[in-house]
Amino acid sequence: MCAKAVVVGAGITGVAAALWLRREGWEVTLVERGGPGGRGQASFGNAGLLAAASVVPVSMPGLIWRAPKMLLDPDAPLFLRWRYLPRLMPWLVPFLRNGSAEKVQRISGSIAALTGDTVEQHEALSAGTGAARYIRRGDYGFLYRDRAAFEADGAGFALKRAHGFRWAEHEAEALRARDPELAGAAAGFLAAFPDHGWLTAPGPYVAALAEAFTGAGGVLREAEVVEVRPGLVRLAGGEEIAADKVVLTAGIWSRRLAEGLGHRVPLETERGYHLLLRNPSHMPPHPCMVAAGSFVMTPMEAGLRLAGVVEFGGTGAGPSQAPVELLRRQVRKVYPGLTWEGEEPWMGFRPTLPDSLPMLGESPRAPGVIFAFGGQHLGLTMGPRLGRMVADLAAGRRPNLDLTPYAVDRFDA
Repeated sequence: MCAKAVVVGAGITGVAAALWLRREGWEVTLVERGGPGGRGQASFGNAGLLAAASVVPVSMPGLIWRAPKMLLDPDAPLFLRWRYLPRLMPWLVPFLRNGSAEKVQRISGSIAALTGDTVEQHEALSAGTGAARYIRRGDYGFLYRDRAAFEADGAGFALKRAHGFRWAEHEAEALRARDPELAGAAAGFLAAFPDHGWLTAPGPYVAALAEAFTGAGGVLREAEVVEVRPGLVRLAGGEEIAADKVVLTAGIWSRRLAEGLGHRVPLETERGYHLLLRNPSHMPPHPCMVAAGSFVMTPMEAGLRLAGVVEFGGTGAGPSQAPVELLRRQVRKVYPGLTWEGEEPWMGFRPTLPDSLPMLGESPRAPGVIFAFGGQHLGLTMGPRLGRMVADLAAGRRPNLDLTPYAVDRFDA
């Protein structure tokens, strides 16, 4: 008799876990209240990056002093719905404390262990499926106003160098040779990381992986999960699905289900935005992080996607206009002559823990329940690796990585 698993949540991590388990012969049911790759998922709305070198934690030294100024600056990429601040404080205080130099070094290493081989992990996951066509390899650039602005960002690049990443530096003349349309004040220096990758359509990519899963005999259920416990998943309406292993990969919605097992889960949503420019007059040759605006420009099948603005305000409120307007203003600082025929804004919920690390492992309070959520801005980057590690844990194999930094009970005390 085949071992049975239920995977709760069909974002990139959940689909990866379900597909790897199915390839190993498990009888797998994947449960998602919307379709895989749908607009409601963080996996749909990201920058599409397979960002191996993104090893810098969200909280860095000095952020506690910079953040108030950013909130008051209409051109800064950080927004807050002020009425939400009291609810945010239990997450915000430890988040800022994790920005000490000592903690940043430790956290960065734990991030790098999950991101360094992201392109290879995505290629292995999508091999032989319709999802493979969406993967591109190439440079990932960091675009600055000038060399002085780049050098002011030295702490982040020192972390990247410490984890083995190298980059090519391009001054203004060489930069224009790479991308002749760059003409704005924000585009005078480029640090380009080779051997990275991106997706040309993140939503369809996840949907294609889910199609490969069902094509291999996996079961996809569109339903809402209201409770998980060892050996059992209960759906809205009362139906129960029995399983040998239950995998929780539901992003921000994992918090309620994990806390139902007795864990403390200080998971907060970063309300992430993107703006898709349809039929733009120009596309960059590869994804670029625009440092002055802290957003990423990614060339995709549907157009040019601008992503990266963050707002804190919970999951109940609708989208704000200011983040979208900021993205529109910022792209003109890079491509002053850019035109496009239509726009498609998006807002979604990126699940972030105070230490910028996911929860990964089997619950000591609920044996047989495996957590894999909290990927913050790097959910797409680390999703396939997390999914493969879930399959290892379910099968009783010891991953070749110390899971202590990602322990699912690390906040319980």
